[in-house]
Amino acid sequence: MSQMPSLASLDPAAPQLTQKRKAAIIVRILMQEGAELSLSDLPEALQEELTHEMGALRQIDHTSLGEVIEEFLAELDAVGMTFPGGLAGALDALDGSISASTAARIRKQAGVPVHRDPWGMIGGLDAARLLEVIDAESEEVAAVVLSKLPVQKSAEILGQMDGARARRIAYAISQTSAIDPETVQTIGSAIALQLSSRPVAAFTDGPVQRVGAILNSTPALTRDGVLEGLEEKDAGFAEEVRKAIFTFGNIPTRIDPRDIPKITRAVDQAVLVTAIGGGQGADAKAGEFILSNMSQRMAQQLRDEINDAGKIKAKDAEEAMSAIVGAIREMESAGELLLLSDGEDDA
Repeated sequence: MSQMPSLASLDPAAPQLTQKRKAAIIVRILMQEGAELSLSDLPEALQEELTHEMGALRQIDHTSLGEVIEEFLAELDAVGMTFPGGLAGALDALDGSISASTAARIRKQAGVPVHRDPWGMIGGLDAARLLEVIDAESEEVAAVVLSKLPVQKSAEILGQMDGARARRIAYAISQTSAIDPETVQTIGSAIALQLSSRPVAAFTDGPVQRVGAILNSTPALTRDGVLEGLEEKDAGFAEEVRKAIFTFGNIPTRIDPRDIPKITRAVDQAVLVTAIGGGQGADAKAGEFILSNMSQRMAQQLRDEINDAGKIKAKDAEEAMSAIVGAIREMESAGELLLLSDGEDDA
């Protein structure tokens, strides 16, 4: 018995199964099986073409469907390895493996878009950085940016703007209903490219934070000398560095008394004994602040051990104080406590 012809061959009006239509059939099969396809990552022209091809299909017989699936599986089986294709794909694949400066230079030289989803990248910026970006744009562009951001972040940014400009941008948002998706995408790509064109910073922290972090771990005598020298050169910078520094002597003014038990549990008792017992001047006041904000039983136990320890070497005391400051900094980074502004009322 001869093989029955497929339904597609019996119907002269049936569309021919071109490679593009076969691709549409495979997409339809995967969707029916519940596969999550990121078709939005495709160029818009390809998305449009896929939609038209799928719209041209009506019914495919089992034989033709089986042939399309077998051909698709055969092509998959023949593929040994795939590459991302193009510089954009290569840069995405190498993200984190090559330096940010190299990636930025290649993108700039070749005009490669920074992100397939520029709005995802823009939305990930903090409010302060976004405000800086929006301030450099027209009110119409700013309206588009705020419309694409999460409501909470947009509200935060709008609240930090000059009142008159905020009102003009709010009005511009009311005029965005007729903007087409391609224009919105173009605006996002342009802002992303602008952000990527900025020189890659060699340091993640600013100079104040870097100097402060270094001086935090420097012996007190050296730290005081450096700060005096900074004040002679740039009093404003020196003041900012002082604010960034947190030392053992700052504990009474920068630590909430309710956080003291948490801190004392994070360090060895021997370290507490050495730091408190060896404190002089402001450091001695810090030690007394610690003792007065823990349980009376533990405070008395520490006082007894301090008396038994006798005279403590200045070097040992400073090392113990640095260990306590380090523990406080780690807790602050983990969000377990908040350093108060100098002199801030903890009420």
